[in-house]
Amino acid sequence: MPTIDVNYAELQKLLKIDLATDLDKLDEILANIKGEVKAFDQKVNSVNIEMKDTNRPDLWSIEGLARALRGYINQEKGIKTYSVNESTVKVNVDANLYDIRPFIGCSIIKDIHLSDDVIKGIMHLQDKLDQTHGRSRQKSSIGIYNLDLIKPPIEYTAVKPSEVKFVPLGFDEKMRLNEILESHPKGIEYGHIVKKNSLYPLLSDSEGNILSFPPIINSNDLGKITEKSRNLLIEVTGTLYKTVLNTLNLVTLALIDRGGKPYSVTVNYPKNSNFKEGTVVTPNFDNKRFTLGVEETNRLLGLKLSAKEISSSLLTAGLGVEQIGNDCLTVLVPCYRVDIMHQVDIIEDVAIAYGYNNIEPLWRELPTTGEAKPDQHLINVARDLMVGLGYQETLNTTLTNSEILFTKMNMPPSPLIELANPKVITMTCIRNWLLPSLMEFLSVNQSVEFPQKIFELGKVTLLDYTKETKTRDENWLASATAHPNANFSEIKSALDSFMVNFGVEWQITESSNPSFIEGRVGKVIVENTEIGFVGEINPVVLEAWKLENPTAAFEINLQTLINKKRCV
Repeated sequence: MPTIDVNYAELQKLLKIDLATDLDKLDEILANIKGEVKAFDQKVNSVNIEMKDTNRPDLWSIEGLARALRGYINQEKGIKTYSVNESTVKVNVDANLYDIRPFIGCSIIKDIHLSDDVIKGIMHLQDKLDQTHGRSRQKSSIGIYNLDLIKPPIEYTAVKPSEVKFVPLGFDEKMRLNEILESHPKGIEYGHIVKKNSLYPLLSDSEGNILSFPPIINSNDLGKITEKSRNLLIEVTGTLYKTVLNTLNLVTLALIDRGGKPYSVTVNYPKNSNFKEGTVVTPNFDNKRFTLGVEETNRLLGLKLSAKEISSSLLTAGLGVEQIGNDCLTVLVPCYRVDIMHQVDIIEDVAIAYGYNNIEPLWRELPTTGEAKPDQHLINVARDLMVGLGYQETLNTTLTNSEILFTKMNMPPSPLIELANPKVITMTCIRNWLLPSLMEFLSVNQSVEFPQKIFELGKVTLLDYTKETKTRDENWLASATAHPNANFSEIKSALDSFMVNFGVEWQITESSNPSFIEGRVGKVIVENTEIGFVGEINPVVLEAWKLENPTAAFEINLQTLINKKRCV
């Protein structure tokens, strides 16, 4: 869970309340935004707060905390609106950046007075957003500069790493971009993001002064902010356009809440290229509109609230209400609430503002009797057959990442179901086949005695645009055997025994699959339908998983077999 350190005196100042050292009272207030006090350092007057909600990056700064809490302590109801002034500053984007790091958003903050605590808080927010929302700077990273030292327009270009030199933040000597990746701590930590490219991204002004080498490091000349800085340039670069714009808003709004005056920046993307954005003005503080049904709200919460009562809760939660009808409301969601994607998210805010303790529990009056789904019997049979064949069952997570699903398996990328707000960078999507999970299991159990014969019977999630959710879950079965003599004949024999005992006739046809050795892999066919594959794992895949023993495996769509059995 995200944790943030905030200055206790500053928090009370922003909230205009005096809590003394009453941490219980602070805990009670923080509960409205799923926060909890974890520690208090009285020497430096700092409180450590853990946020139970991982998809609320607007709460990862002291300014965001204060903004969210004001409604719950009856200081400020409804949506907080922000506006931005126009400026003449422009950013020109190089067409060569499209396959490297294509997107950028910028804003300007003028007439701000920074204290040491404010600078520390903004740096803390920057680091949190880079590591989590920006996936360790891969999807987005933030840079803040002294605007008074910059001569617009700003050029966002792609350059050869050996041709540009500048003094990186924290250093005294000029270094080439490739030298920064080898010698600077940030270059060593984040260099893998850009090393795969022949050109590296660079930000500079019209006079050739270097702002930064995104997403690695700012320049020591323009990228250092002090208490004397009055006018700032904020930039966010990245590979995901929406993430870039959302991140820019969060940082800019925190500085506005500290008294800064916001100004826009015009970003010019290349014409007649892969870019579709054209000319964009950032930041954009427009609110989003949602329609919230009164009946649906009461159905989910088990309440009998009127539209006006729902409206009152929404205003307490810091949302806006544009129109109130008998059956529905038009709700305004501020730009910084990036967690709200559906009316259910809004209903949750209604429940919190109404008060969970005010909702009376309702016990069901009629007893219910549970029973297994019709498919479960055949799933149990399949599991018993695999155990009977000498294979040990493994249980792996359905969440994974594209490197495990594709790169390590020597497979070309395909469309995936990605998570909008994953908790960790190693679990960013839902798996669409099982074999990578088995390979990962084998790679971390090489100290265990061989032969190792394992299987998994579990869910995979596939894209299906015929369904309302655009996805469907299916039960698949995968098995792998690893030892010095593992081969195609062994795994085919195991699959044949499974099929015979499961009561299914099957055939195998010659095939090609990058995860398997050419000539030692085949398609599994049942009633003219391809349901899987069987073969010996490609040495390239074994090397990627650091596996020393030959490995053979099969994977089949068990759901298809079950459906065929039920139709017999």
